[in-house]
Amino acid sequence: MNICTDVVRCLYFYQMSSQVSPDVLLEKVGRAGVITMNRPKVLNALNLTMIRQIYPQLKTWEQDSETDIVIIKGAGGKAFCAGGDIRAVMEAGKAGDSLTQDFFCDEYILNNAIGSYKKPYIALIDGITMGGGVGLSVHGRFRVATEKTLFAMPETGIGLFPDVGGGYFLPRLRGKLGLFLALTGFRLKGRDVQRAGVATHFVESQKIPDLEKELVDLKSPSAKDVSIVLDTYQKQNVIFLVMMSGVLERLKFLKVGSLCLLLQTLSKMSPTSLKITYKQLQTGASLNLQDVLIMEYRLSQACMRGCDFYEGVRAVLVDKDQNPKWSPSTLEEVSDQSVDQCFSSLGDKDLTF
Repeated sequence: MNICTDVVRCLYFYQMSSQVSPDVLLEKVGRAGVITMNRPKVLNALNLTMIRQIYPQLKTWEQDSETDIVIIKGAGGKAFCAGGDIRAVMEAGKAGDSLTQDFFCDEYILNNAIGSYKKPYIALIDGITMGGGVGLSVHGRFRVATEKTLFAMPETGIGLFPDVGGGYFLPRLRGKLGLFLALTGFRLKGRDVQRAGVATHFVESQKIPDLEKELVDLKSPSAKDVSIVLDTYQKQNVIFLVMMSGVLERLKFLKVGSLCLLLQTLSKMSPTSLKITYKQLQTGASLNLQDVLIMEYRLSQACMRGCDFYEGVRAVLVDKDQNPKWSPSTLEEVSDQSVDQCFSSLGDKDLTF
């Protein structure tokens, strides 16, 4: 009887486990490789397992003569990818687990692979796109935003910095917009994501399935062929566009009340993160993506050694009291020497490609 019971239990758990959907779907559709982040209940947050599945598949498709393009998207309709699984990293850091090195190392290697990808890489950022989700999209050749896109790099609010190559693409946005986004975590929505230069195209969300099908049906397309299709879908929206002054222009005419709000926002961020981020963008403006990612890996490990990251995640994601106790608590208390140390080489523990 006990043996029978055990067999039944084993069969039950096998059936249950076989019904669990993978965190990421990797499919070949026609001559397109299609990546789908498949954790809709957590807004497709990126974990180490997903990273370690996406990277080798990307490299395989890059060398595959029967794969012409790669499309990456998110499941569930709410998010492309809302960021990395930061809570897991926080718990690993407290336990002294190697995830604090492995996650950032493997994620940045993936970001670099996307940035240097030889075939057209198309990110359909339809929904929330933050942190790690930005790293999966912004370095690719094509980024398609919709009216549902919500872009942000909110890391200074949890004791981190805008990583995944933020030190590369943010200082290359027009004017000082990148610095503003990096320090404040300000959210760009819809068409403003394209206007800011984060996305290359804007297409209405309801047309994304048709766009994807047309891309998949292309026969041996070049980057120019993909661009023509995306331009065609974007032009279909021109008649609906209302010309706005844009984010940069609006920032030029901030009123006193808005400036006070800006200062209030900055006062909530980790002072250490603000100073690190400022130097990160200054330095990254003259580096290539690969060197930026090496720099950012050093910064990630400095944050893992500090205390603000753990306090920020506690306040924002765990206890959700939104009241982190930063240490140091003011910008004045964060010395230039302590910031410089965060950028120091890790020797043989540095990120390598």
